[in-house]
Amino acid sequence: MILRNVVVGVSGGVDSAVAALLLKNKGFKVQGVFMKNWDIIDEKTFCTGEQDWEDAQRVCRYLKIPLIHVNFVKEYWNNVFRQFLHDYESGLTPNPDILCNRHIKFDNFFSYATREDKLGAEAIATGHYARTNFGPFLEQYSPDQSVRLLQARDTFKDQTFFLSSVPQRALRKTMFPLGNFTKDEVKRLAEDAGMGFLLKKKESTGICFIGHRNFQEFISEYITAKPGKMVDIETGAEVGDHSGFHNWTIGQRCRLGGFPQRYFIAQKDRRTNTIFVAQGTHNPALFSKTFSTECPYWIDETSLPDIQNGFRCCLDFSTLSLSRGVN
Repeated sequence: MILRNVVVGVSGGVDSAVAALLLKNKGFKVQGVFMKNWDIIDEKTFCTGEQDWEDAQRVCRYLKIPLIHVNFVKEYWNNVFRQFLHDYESGLTPNPDILCNRHIKFDNFFSYATREDKLGAEAIATGHYARTNFGPFLEQYSPDQSVRLLQARDTFKDQTFFLSSVPQRALRKTMFPLGNFTKDEVKRLAEDAGMGFLLKKKESTGICFIGHRNFQEFISEYITAKPGKMVDIETGAEVGDHSGFHNWTIGQRCRLGGFPQRYFIAQKDRRTNTIFVAQGTHNPALFSKTFSTECPYWIDETSLPDIQNGFRCCLDFSTLSLSRGVN
């Protein structure tokens, strides 16, 4: 398959900038898209959205590629943030980046980029550190073969976990130009190409709509506190109070004073609004040999095992394929 028109998501950071650079150097006709996913009217103190937009424009002017601004705020709220809040209220610890990739970047953005009545691209590209069996520029694309998601060469920066729910139809037409590079190599490419100004930016981590503020303060703006008890999982004794499940994660240390060993969150009982805690870092209650999952998602359904009767999954971390394991 010979591709010509590619739309790349440009965030204003070094990774997406170098992805766009590599695409242009390969001879593709590149169109940049900056996605606005969070309304920062009340968040300007905490989110760098406006600065990112300015940096994205600067990158695209330098690379001489067109850039447009697309608003997915409504879609993000309905498909990502609302689910994020629901999960926290239920005692879970969700990762909104997974939902964002599935619903926004590889659904809304992918459709916008490839629809004939929109941008009409033949493929999209992102600055994620990941690979597929189709190659970084889809040079090994096969219309009769399912795509598999593979671990990036830079295992420390690898982002396949966050891409584990991306739909097959979008992944088949997605390029990951950075998949065979390390982060240090990407920085050198940016420097050598004259985009060293991007290296002065602090690398974005965490969730944009939370920014640098205290997470518990942020989440309390959206979730009503439901106080309950903290109970020692071994003795059944009440050892403290909590202000809601959403403030605590399984395995997290809880600061309870006056005890010989540190306490950690072991379990949450949604029915009684009780959090069970365990003393010591080696407490058996903090470990498990099995786990259960609901509605497993398979990128490659052709490799779906017999889930009803159970199965064993072995991961080869040298060429990790999430289509062969529970995602």
